[in-house]
Amino acid sequence: MALNIPGLVATIVFYAIMLATGIWAAWKTKKEEKNANRSEVAMVGGRNMNIFVGLFTTTGATMSVILDIRGYLAIIISACTVILYTLLGGLYSVAYTDVIQLVFMMVSLWTCVPFALLNSATENIYYTAVNEFYQIPWIGKLETEYLGRWLDELLYVALGSIPWQIYFQRVLAASSTRQARLTSYFAGFGCVFMVIPSVLIGAVAASTDWNQTSYGLPTPNERGESSMILPIVLQYLCPTYVSVAGLGAIAAAVMSSADSALLSASSMLAHNIYRKILRKKATEKEVVCIMRVSMVVFGAAAAGLAFLSNSVYDLWFLSGELVYALLFPQLCCVLFIPNTNTYGSAAGFFFGFLLRLLAGEPSLKIPPVIHYPGCCLVDGVYVQLFPFKTFTMLLTLGTIVAVSYLVAFLFKRNILPHGWDVCSVIKESEASVPLPELDEQAGLQINIVYINPIEIHT
Repeated sequence: MALNIPGLVATIVFYAIMLATGIWAAWKTKKEEKNANRSEVAMVGGRNMNIFVGLFTTTGATMSVILDIRGYLAIIISACTVILYTLLGGLYSVAYTDVIQLVFMMVSLWTCVPFALLNSATENIYYTAVNEFYQIPWIGKLETEYLGRWLDELLYVALGSIPWQIYFQRVLAASSTRQARLTSYFAGFGCVFMVIPSVLIGAVAASTDWNQTSYGLPTPNERGESSMILPIVLQYLCPTYVSVAGLGAIAAAVMSSADSALLSASSMLAHNIYRKILRKKATEKEVVCIMRVSMVVFGAAAAGLAFLSNSVYDLWFLSGELVYALLFPQLCCVLFIPNTNTYGSAAGFFFGFLLRLLAGEPSLKIPPVIHYPGCCLVDGVYVQLFPFKTFTMLLTLGTIVAVSYLVAFLFKRNILPHGWDVCSVIKESEASVPLPELDEQAGLQINIVYINPIEIHT
């Protein structure tokens, strides 16, 4: 297949628009920095993000299919573009480019659906849902031996999507609590709306006689290209101008996810680790500098991961698994389990990460060391049928709670010297019993009294 010149031109134009938006957002960032902290503007938009932008911003491999350019070139171009405009304007760049990207996604994908459904090589998807025609029915059946795995996938997709830093960063950028709630509610409906064209395109792919197209046989599923089904449908079942528009939609989706993740990771490193732990007296300029350097480092690392994997889809699901196994227990402890501390958090994180690594990961060519019940070899790849993701999450949660309470007990009983308490658990556990500051009727000022339970005990 020759180089797709119209698609290449359209992609260049699309990326140029993203860069232009990023430069404009950088100018806006400089303007906002005059009235707020530089790091706060870069990380959470000065907590003044309007609801329209917040709503839209909450909701690699493709070019090699449609444009017929080498995969490594597509990865490098995309990574450099995302790093550059995120580096320039921080959250404002990410948020305003997200608006353009999401609008482009909605229009492009919904435009592609009718052409794919009406292609002469495609059978009616209502009929093929439960009847075998060109391929097996696209709804499928739930086999008993895969029940544990399906439940595992359901739980990690539903619960693992909650503790994403990307989401909380947008919530913190809202100007009020009410706006943050509205943004979350409407974004949920927006996500459901955006799922519909993807489901329809997947149904079309399973209802197509690929032998009638230039793609030919075997089918994408038999070739192991299921994760690339969207660009394949756009390329072989839609007119050229429609597939070009669809390319823009996919590029928008990838960039929207990548820039948000990049900003999120660099913000956490600069604020939560560098400023809060390593250098508590760091200046605003210093924090922003660390944040920008980490963007380049994390962007390069992400591009490297993309070279190791054949599918961005697989990498995205892997990141979701890690969030579910490592961060969801942390969020549960923060919200619902009192007195968990830094020691338990660190122990749970590293123990959970080790367990997940030992379970293996086919997308990164990591073989499993732990073979859970039901583990079997399918086409040369080990498949874990046991719900090991949820099992890892529960063990991580248990580790956090157990280590937290054990360490607190050892320090409070003076079994461990208080000088070893580098995370200040003893100070954090001091309970405060505040009395009313002002008796309005009597007009008397009353001081707040803090009571240390450790001192009372001794």
